[in-house]
Amino acid sequence: MGSSDTDRPSARWTFLTNHARVLLMIAQDPQIRLRDVAAGIGITERAAQAIVADLEEAGYLTRTRVGRRNHYSIDATRRFRHPAEADVRIDSLLSIFTHRDRPAAAP
Repeated sequence: MGSSDTDRPSARWTFLTNHARVLLMIAQDPQIRLRDVAAGIGITERAAQAIVADLEEAGYLTRTRVGRRNHYSIDATRRFRHPAEADVRIDSLLSIFTHRDRPAAAP
């Protein structure tokens, strides 16, 4: 029993999907570049683009062009998609993760 949870192959799953992680990164910085989103999550830039397109199509995000950059707006009144959480607004998720202090990045 001396091994940690991260030593087991089955421990590679996480509670948050990449869609949730993208949404949270955009909530932290509405002008973030998709390249930075992808790097922060550990996915390709193409995957980040596809996720943003999914979130836009579902009405969670609106993208506005500002000069050469995009600005994202989140509709926090939208509800979770799964029927088990369909009565919960996504602002509850955003409030958990966007207002906490983050540790400084290692040099």
